[in-house]
Amino acid sequence: MYFHEAETLERGKLEELQVERLKKTIELAANSPYYSEIFKKNSIDPSIIRTADDITKLPFTTKDDLRSQYPHGLLTQSLDNFVRLHASSGTTGTPTAVLYTQKDLDTWADLMARSMYSVGLRKSDVFQNMSGYGLFTGGLGIHYGSERLGCLTVPAGAGNTKRQIKLIRDFNVTGLHIIPSFALYFAQKVRDEGYDPAEMPWRVALIGAEPHTEHTRRKIEELMCIKAYNSYGLSEMNGPGVAFECMEQEGMHVWEDSYIAEIINPETGEHVAEGEVGELVMTTLTREGMPIIRYRTRDLTRFIPGQCKCGRTSRRIDRIMGRADDMLILKGVNIYPMQIEKIIMGIPEVGQNYLIELINEGLMDQIRVKVEIKEEHFIEDMRALQGIQKKISSMLRDEILITPRVELVQHNSIPKTEGKAVRVVDLRSKEA
Repeated sequence: MYFHEAETLERGKLEELQVERLKKTIELAANSPYYSEIFKKNSIDPSIIRTADDITKLPFTTKDDLRSQYPHGLLTQSLDNFVRLHASSGTTGTPTAVLYTQKDLDTWADLMARSMYSVGLRKSDVFQNMSGYGLFTGGLGIHYGSERLGCLTVPAGAGNTKRQIKLIRDFNVTGLHIIPSFALYFAQKVRDEGYDPAEMPWRVALIGAEPHTEHTRRKIEELMCIKAYNSYGLSEMNGPGVAFECMEQEGMHVWEDSYIAEIINPETGEHVAEGEVGELVMTTLTREGMPIIRYRTRDLTRFIPGQCKCGRTSRRIDRIMGRADDMLILKGVNIYPMQIEKIIMGIPEVGQNYLIELINEGLMDQIRVKVEIKEEHFIEDMRALQGIQKKISSMLRDEILITPRVELVQHNSIPKTEGKAVRVVDLRSKEA
C-alpha cells in the first residue's frame, strides 16, 4: 500500500528525523557563498535547532535572493559535482537556476515514484508524459519518477494531439501527466477524432503545473472519464513530487521526510493557525548540492487538519488557492483569479475556457470576464443567453464583491496554448 516506510512514520519519529536532517542541511548550506554570509551575520549554526519548531530561528529565502545569487551563489560544492540544471522560463531579467548532483536526482526520482504510487500507479502501468521537457522541471522530473517506479514510460512531450491519441491507443497507456487547461482541450480533441473517452485505456491522470479549482478537476474527470490527481511542486524544491494527493483526493501529502512546510501570514511572516490560509514556506531536507532554507513560495494554501484516511502521517496541504503576489486590487477590493475560476467552472453551461481582462472603463479599472459557453447553450434565443450572463455576473459579484462585465463567447473562440494557460490579460492603458 505504501512505497516508502517514511510515509507512515509516527509524528514524533518524523519530527526527530526532520530535526536531524535540518541540522545537516544547515551544515551543508554553510558551504555555499550565500548562506555562509547569512549564517555568520545571524550567528546561525546547527546547534540552534532542537525541535522542528526551531526552524523559525532561520531567515527566509526569497526568489530575489535566488536571482541575486545566480548562477553559483547557492552551490555547496564545486560545479563539476553537478549533473543537471533547471531554470525559470522567464525571457527577461535574471532567471533562477537550480542545479542537481546525481544524488539529488536520485532522491527526486524516488519522491516522484512515491507520489505516483500513492495514486495507484504501479510497475505494470504504461505512463505517457504529455508535458514539455527542457528547462521545465515537470517533464524530466516526472519522467524519471515513472521510470523509477518501473512503468513503461512514453516521453510524448507537449502538443501534437493526434500523435498523443495514437500513442495512447496503440500502447494502452493507463497513466498520463497533463496540464489541467490542456486536459480540457484534449478531451474535446479525442471526441473530435471520433473516440469515446470512456473507451480509452487511461485510468489515472496527474494534473498540476498551473493552479486549478476542484470544479476544474471534476470537469476533467467527467470529460475524460479518468481519475485526476492534484500535485504540487516547484523548481526551487526540485520540481514535481513535493506534495501529492493520494487516492482519497482529500489534500496533498507533503513528503515531510524531505521537506519542512510552514504556512505564514504573508504580511507578518508569523505562522497562521491550523487550517488558516497563508503563504507556503518550504525547506529542503535531503538536497545536498543546493539546499534552500525557508523559501517563500508566494503560493497560498492551508494545512488540512487531521490525518488522512489513507494512513499516511504526513501533513496535507490544500490545493493552491492563488498567489500572494498575483492579487488583483480593483475598487479597493482584493481579488484572486482563482476565485473567479471557482465560480465559472462550476456553472454547467460553461465550456472549457475563460479569460480575465483588466480594462479601463471611464476613469475606473474594471474586470471583463470572457466565458466560453457550450455549443448546445450558445443558441439564437437571446433571452436564454442573457439569463446565463446574468447568472454568472451575479455569482461572481457574490464571490468577489464587485460586479464584473461578463461576455459570453462561442466554444473554442478563446485562443488556447499547449503550455500553461494565460488566464489574466492587462489591457489597461497607462495613460488612463
